[in-house]
Amino acid sequence: MAEKAKIFTVANNKKAWHNYFVEETYEAGIELCGTEVKSIRKGGVNLKDSWCSIEHGEMFVKGMHISPYEHGNIFNKDPIRVRKLLLHKREIIKLLSLTKQKGYTLVPISLYFKSSKVKLAVGLCKGKKLYDKREEEAKKAAKRTIERAVKEAFK
Repeated sequence: MAEKAKIFTVANNKKAWHNYFVEETYEAGIELCGTEVKSIRKGGVNLKDSWCSIEHGEMFVKGMHISPYEHGNIFNKDPIRVRKLLLHKREIIKLLSLTKQKGYTLVPISLYFKSSKVKLAVGLCKGKKLYDKREEEAKKAAKRTIERAVKEAFK
């Protein structure tokens, strides 16, 4: 009987949810070296200003900061180097055709461990306008107000 893989989230990109409408998400493997994996396990990763691009039929993540492993030595890599993402060719072709459309971009959503493998959730996103952000903030505020009122009513 197959067991479900344990998922441990290391980093989330909250800025992506604020600035974009996430239409679809894809799970991608990521090409890392040993000291980078150790640093990720300690939580030394930042997705805030990262993005994905497709070049020559391969997908890369750029701007993702993985802190150097403190117990590493010459094997530590550049913290913001370009890292290759591992996706099926048909997924890359599909994403390439979708990003050619107006307003779509590829943004890392979260980094997590699935069993012992490091995975990156990549979102196909469309940019939000300022009024979209304000509308979403107003909805959240209204929802909080309703929840407080309900909580007070049942005390």
